[in-house]
Amino acid sequence: MDAGNKTQRIAIIDLGSNTARMIVMQAVSGFSYRLIDEIREVVRLRQGMANGRLSHEAISRATFALRLFKRYCDSAGIDHIIATATSAVRDAENGEMFTSQIEQELNLPLRILDGEEEAYYGALGVLNEVPLEHGFVVDIGGGSAQITAVRHQQIKERQSVPLGALALTEQFVDSDPISEESLNQIQCHIDHHLQKIEWLEQASVHGENLMIGIGGTIRNLAKVASVKRAHPLNTLHGFQLKLTEIEDTIDALAKRPLKERQQIQGLSKDRADIILPGAMVIRAIMEKLNAESITISQNGLREGLFFEHFWEHLTYPVVTNVRRFGVLNMARNYHYQKAHSQHVRYLAGRLFNQLAPLHNFGPAERELLDASALLHDLGTIISYHDHHKHSQTLIVNSGLPGFTPREIALIALLTRYHRQGTPARREFKSILSHEDKLILLSLSAILRLAEYLERGRNGRVDDVTAVWDDETMRITLIADEYPAVEIWEAEKKAVKHVEAAYGRKVILESATAP
Repeated sequence: MDAGNKTQRIAIIDLGSNTARMIVMQAVSGFSYRLIDEIREVVRLRQGMANGRLSHEAISRATFALRLFKRYCDSAGIDHIIATATSAVRDAENGEMFTSQIEQELNLPLRILDGEEEAYYGALGVLNEVPLEHGFVVDIGGGSAQITAVRHQQIKERQSVPLGALALTEQFVDSDPISEESLNQIQCHIDHHLQKIEWLEQASVHGENLMIGIGGTIRNLAKVASVKRAHPLNTLHGFQLKLTEIEDTIDALAKRPLKERQQIQGLSKDRADIILPGAMVIRAIMEKLNAESITISQNGLREGLFFEHFWEHLTYPVVTNVRRFGVLNMARNYHYQKAHSQHVRYLAGRLFNQLAPLHNFGPAERELLDASALLHDLGTIISYHDHHKHSQTLIVNSGLPGFTPREIALIALLTRYHRQGTPARREFKSILSHEDKLILLSLSAILRLAEYLERGRNGRVDDVTAVWDDETMRITLIADEYPAVEIWEAEKKAVKHVEAAYGRKVILESATAP
């Protein structure tokens, strides 16, 4: 059920220097959105641009990709197309002639973004996925790199520099493997351009070093690191890529010819020839900002363009609470039963607050419980049978905007154990600590009890109170009518879990007589 607005399919096309990409979003403006398709084609638009003009071959490759995208949009009934071109087209002498040709031949207007606009939309995509109060967004593209400063969640300074992975490769690399001389030239070129950014120099002095990374180069570096770490989630959202890992990858790339670089696990074969200069750029920026790691955002330029459309009714197209909306967006996409989920959330919250002296958790854990309460039944969209397992799968595969990999794993596991079973963290052991085992046990007990106290899905249990001593815990249900089904189910399927979590015998009773 949507907010009353029309559901739209929106295609966003990004013609970059290295790759042409199109994403398709299904959205109800201001209510919910989800990615439903994505197409990617390597076009190497900047290749052969030594004379300042797009080559005939590059234009042919780009036209082929854009024709493919347009045919898809026409056949799929896309309601709205947002199409842009970035570094290669804006730098080329014949860039505007190329876009005019595309509009005439394909009826596809291409908006050429300048460097600051490219940085803005990349940061806009990030701010709708990552709760970034202060910090930097860095995008290493094929033709250029964009660096954006964020203050109080507002996009401030923006700078585009000619430090794209493909552009640097075209300009300096002429051997395989890359020669030491070429690497030195690339490093000098990077340092020269970064030194020109005065506000970046000032930021490095003040130690404002929280960094978010977007773009194919950074994500591919993160993928290489995630394979080495055996990262358990199927999304890189929130993945923290360490500077030491980037340095290790740079060393490995510099020593190997292309054929061997293509065999590195996690590295995209069509990026193996250009990723080393791009990795050197991100290393240099991190060193300048004294950053030991960079957090990966799945969102970027294309999503930023989408969010400008999605939040067009707001004065500033960024959601005020990324985490809260991310949970609601997922719940709405999978058609959650709002009344039931909200009441489970209410009862779980009441139990959490009353049991605080026993579990000693605070707002952070309460937020995890809230999210899992709203999402616990998502899996029913796949099948009622084992729907708790399906809920975990959906969360692990999709990720949740604003939450860290650890928090995503905890929320997924809480939904997994909201019906039965003893919580285990085996599959997420690499990102969960021993202390998280206690969080899982305590919160899953609360969530499971709240779920069975709402077993009739009718809000019969209005409230719940809990009192205890060293040996027993009395849980009293407040209801207009005796909640027979809820007590029966809770005693059979939830009470033992609460007893195990809180070390007391549970007495479940109703203030209303049978």
